[in-house]
Amino acid sequence: MTTTSPWLEAALLGVLQGLTEFLPVSSSAHLRIAGALLPSGTDPGAAFTAITQIGTEAAVLLYFRRDIWRIALAWLTAVLKRPATLSPDARLGWLIILGTLPIAVLGLVLKHQIEGNLRNLYTTATMLIGFGLILGVADRVGRRRLELDRLGWRDGLLLGFAQALALVPGVSRSGGTISAALLLGYTREAAARYSFLLAIPAVLASGVFELLDSWNKPNPIGGGPTLLATLLAFAIGYAVIVGFLQLLRTRSFLPFVVYRIAAGAAVLWMLATGVIAAR
Repeated sequence: MTTTSPWLEAALLGVLQGLTEFLPVSSSAHLRIAGALLPSGTDPGAAFTAITQIGTEAAVLLYFRRDIWRIALAWLTAVLKRPATLSPDARLGWLIILGTLPIAVLGLVLKHQIEGNLRNLYTTATMLIGFGLILGVADRVGRRRLELDRLGWRDGLLLGFAQALALVPGVSRSGGTISAALLLGYTREAAARYSFLLAIPAVLASGVFELLDSWNKPNPIGGGPTLLATLLAFAIGYAVIVGFLQLLRTRSFLPFVVYRIAAGAAVLWMLATGVIAAR
C-alpha cells in the first residue's frame, strides 16, 4: 500500500470484506479486485483475506451463539454418553466436523497455488461468472423442501467439498455451499444457515494460522490497518447476516446471479483494456 493512505485503503477493504463474506459473491474475489483498483495497486494477499475473515466469523459466532452452544453441548453429550441414536443437533455437530475435512486437507495441499496462481484475475473473473450460473441453475431447479434436521452424512460430505471450492477466489464459500445444498433439495434459508455454521471451524483455523504464519513476515497492508479492517468486517458482517437471512425468506438468489455475471464481465473487460493487471 502507499505510505499516504494505508489506513483508508485497509478500511475500504474491511468494509468490502464485511459486505461480501456472507453473500454468494466471493469476498476473496472482491478483495483481490479491489486491491488492483486501489491507488497502491497492491494485492492484499491471501493472508490479509484470511485474517479479516476472523472478524466476519466472530459475527457468525455472535449471531448464532445459541445455535452453536446447543449444537456443541449436544455433540459433547453424544461423545461422552454414546447414545444409540444421535440427536439432530449432535449429528449436525459431527457433520460440521466432517464437512470441514475437505477444505482443511485441500487448503494445506494447495497452499502455494492458493497464494499464487489461483489469484490470477482471469481465473477470478471466470469463477465469478461460472459459479454465478451454477447458483442460478441450483436456485431454479432445487426442490427447496428439506430443513437442516434432514441433513445426512452423504450430504454433509458433499457440502464440505462444495465449501472447499471457495479456495479459488471467485467461487464463494457461501455460494458453493448454498448451490450444492439447493441442488440437494434444501430450502434457501437452511442452505444459508448451514453455510455459515460450516464455515466457522475452517475460517477461524485459517485466519489464526495465517496470523501466526505472517507474524514476522512483511505485510503489504500493515498490522494496524489489518486490525482496523478486521474490526470493520466484524461490524458490517453482523448486519449483513441479519439482512441476508431475512431477504431469503421472500426473495430468490437471482440478483446475486446477475451481479456475479456482471462483475466477472467487468473484470474481463478491465483486463482486456489494461485497466488492471491479471497478477
